[in-house]
Amino acid sequence: MCGILGSVNIPFSEDTLNLIAHRGPDDFGIERFHIGEHNVHFAHRRLSIVDLSPAGHQPMVSACGNYVLIFNGEIYNHQELRHRLPNNLEFKGHSDSETLLYYLIHFGQQGIADLNGIFAFSFADKVKKKMILARDPFGVKPLYYAQKESGLVFSSEIRPIQALLNENELDGQALASLLRLRYNTAPRTLFKNVQKVPSGHIITWDISDSKINHESHFYASKLPKTVKGRKLELVDTYGDILEESVKRQLLSDVEVGVLLSGGIDSALIAALAKKHYKGKLKAFTIGFEGEFEEDEIADAKETAELLGLEHHVEKISFHDFLGLIKECSRIVEEPLATTSMIPMYYLAKLASEHVKVVLTGQGADEPLGGYTRYRSEIIREHLPSPIRSVLKPTFQLLGTKNDQLLRGAKTMEITNEMERFLSVYEIFDKEDIRNLIGEEDILSEDLIGHFYTMLNCKSRIHPTEKLMALDTRLNLSDDLLNYTDKITMNFALECRVPMLDLELVRFMESLPLEQKVNYREGKLIHKAYAKQLLPKKIINRKKKGFQSPTNRWFREEMDTLKSLLLDSSSSFSRVFNLNYVQKILEKHISGYNKEKQIFLFLSIYYWLDSNNKNYKRYDLGNVERS
Repeated sequence: MCGILGSVNIPFSEDTLNLIAHRGPDDFGIERFHIGEHNVHFAHRRLSIVDLSPAGHQPMVSACGNYVLIFNGEIYNHQELRHRLPNNLEFKGHSDSETLLYYLIHFGQQGIADLNGIFAFSFADKVKKKMILARDPFGVKPLYYAQKESGLVFSSEIRPIQALLNENELDGQALASLLRLRYNTAPRTLFKNVQKVPSGHIITWDISDSKINHESHFYASKLPKTVKGRKLELVDTYGDILEESVKRQLLSDVEVGVLLSGGIDSALIAALAKKHYKGKLKAFTIGFEGEFEEDEIADAKETAELLGLEHHVEKISFHDFLGLIKECSRIVEEPLATTSMIPMYYLAKLASEHVKVVLTGQGADEPLGGYTRYRSEIIREHLPSPIRSVLKPTFQLLGTKNDQLLRGAKTMEITNEMERFLSVYEIFDKEDIRNLIGEEDILSEDLIGHFYTMLNCKSRIHPTEKLMALDTRLNLSDDLLNYTDKITMNFALECRVPMLDLELVRFMESLPLEQKVNYREGKLIHKAYAKQLLPKKIINRKKKGFQSPTNRWFREEMDTLKSLLLDSSSSFSRVFNLNYVQKILEKHISGYNKEKQIFLFLSIYYWLDSNNKNYKRYDLGNVERS
């Protein structure tokens, strides 16, 4: 795990590289070279995990000098890939970076589909005068870029791009999409001229001419064909592949730990890791001061004792509530509505004091149907149209304030598949967005539609499978994995995701739907295999999710929130209709759970405040701002 920074015709210094020093405190390097008439700069900050010797130093230049690589991530099958390379190659060390360099030299960018790992890298070919940027199939590692007429800059994080190009113009269309989906879908960011490489994509830059041209294409696999088999056989196969995934991801020359919640996913990863890990496996859990149902310490402690793990626990309180949200917003760089980044901050900080690598149970819910929205799609298929159409007004008549229930009822009556998927995601609907910023969401459907086409979702009959496939490449990549990477790497901690092993996801997506989810529960095959390793009380625990108790905290701190979000002199007020923001806050006070909406407001507030945007005062018609 590392941080990369590169450019064409835009020079930078070590000071700029040090803006991502937290990603790689162990070593750094800058390589400057020419391709045609262009000056190319490759730089790297290293977090030493595999091959701690100087042989793993980057930027890595081939023996012939014609190829250069900067690479962030891990290639878990790199030893297997080495065996496919010519026998006369003499490697300097045993790093996956060196394997990747020569694999790309010999197999070209077509070889990227063979990589089983998490990665973001750039590879320069001086002979063909080309350069590529690539991101792993599920977007575990981030990669941003911005192009000017004079050149190009790319990096693991946005801040070096800002520093070099002063990119600070707010993209109003991207903001509208953010408000709807709660995250910005690649390739868009809130910065008008900064983009991110979508998961499973390669961008090829042709630098043979004076003008730099590029094209993007999807290299990852489409949805596989559905396999057949008896349930017991499929469960055994699933277990074998999952175990190999965990075993592969223990590859490290430094100590490895586990992020342990009270749930089945991290418990299963921990059980398999302990089986193959040499030494005492350390586990890390965060809880909350006071009585909160989100606290998982007791459950995690029971799991740790059962598995014989060295368990490290910390309880947190929110003394500096807004300060922590501000710090997390700075680290993550892109506003999100996901409150679980708060406990992740403390969890990463705790784990980084003991290890340099952790495994997480993240990534099981999307390909295996763990969320309520997947079961809702199955239920919807069995409800007659007249019943679907009256669910929302019925719940409203009954006076329910359950936001998830109301949103689910709303989606039931939508017949257009893509519109329904968007409704499932949205935390603000189209009318809300118009009232908040005077902008229409014209991006979200096309951005999600791109992956719908690339994955060939139309090949699947049931909408649930399509929704799960999209979530695995979008919701994970641009939301959950985004903040996980940024926060863990802020503490120089590498976070690995065994549930998103390439072979494992291929198998999961080839399973019949009924092996993964039904109208009652999800992750069926996951739970069936877990019975071989874990007691029922762990498998059957109520799902809490990795959440923070912000619902209650926001009510307790509402006066402070209002003084912040309703301040007419703030940058936030130049973009948002404060009257409508106040309505959202009042709804939260009245009993509706609007914690995600409020968290997103705060995240955007701090983003606007820190980036000195060139604001556009949106036309709100007859609606007053404050």
